[in-house]
Amino acid sequence: MKQKIVKRSYTAEYRQAAERQVIDAGRALTQVACSLEISHKTLANWVRLARAQKPLVKREPAVAPDAAAVELSRLRAENAQLKMDNAILKKAAAYFAKESL
Repeated sequence: MKQKIVKRSYTAEYRQAAERQVIDAGRALTQVACSLEISHKTLANWVRLARAQKPLVKREPAVAPDAAAVELSRLRAENAQLKMDNAILKKAAAYFAKESL
């Protein structure tokens, strides 16, 4: 079964503290990443942006979804789930009908 990847978010203070451990304290990037239990690539990106004095880009959705779009999305997901449940029940009914003969 495929595991769902959870996207973690970090506060600006946490990110800056991690950057300072690498830049100011001179600790190894992988060592800091392991101690903070974050990806070394994530920390490397933070350090790279800090050294270039560029802010971390926060991506905002292009258009905020309205209530109708959110409801439509929810209903489509529910419809897909119900179709899948219905297909499973049809297969189960066919299996038990075949067994009773």
